[in-house]
Amino acid sequence: QVQLVESGGGLVQPGGSLRLSCAASGFTFRNYAMSWYRQAPGKERELVATITSGGGSTNYADSVKGRFAISRDNAKMMVYLQMNTLKPDDTATYYCNARVLTRDRWGQGTQVTVSS
Repeated sequence: QVQLVESGGGLVQPGGSLRLSCAASGFTFRNYAMSWYRQAPGKERELVATITSGGGSTNYADSVKGRFAISRDNAKMMVYLQMNTLKPDDTATYYCNARVLTRDRWGQGTQVTVSS
């Protein structure tokens, strides 16, 4: 059974940093690209970052370029999102995503709140 479990969210002040983690199980993790999405109240789900299966290439939404970094550890079956210089607009529930066997798989999400 494919499972993704996010952690690391919390309340931070503007300008602060946070690192999100996603623990994967139930599939051959090293064969799949991984992504982070986020969704804020009243907004559509937004693709934040993607990393290729081997970790050799990454893509980012324009809104987070230069501030966020996605990475992965295939031996540990983990994917991370380092978030720096956080802004209130980054407030959202963050979800780990994998497209496995043509289906999108999602974790339960972790809440990130950026507020003074």
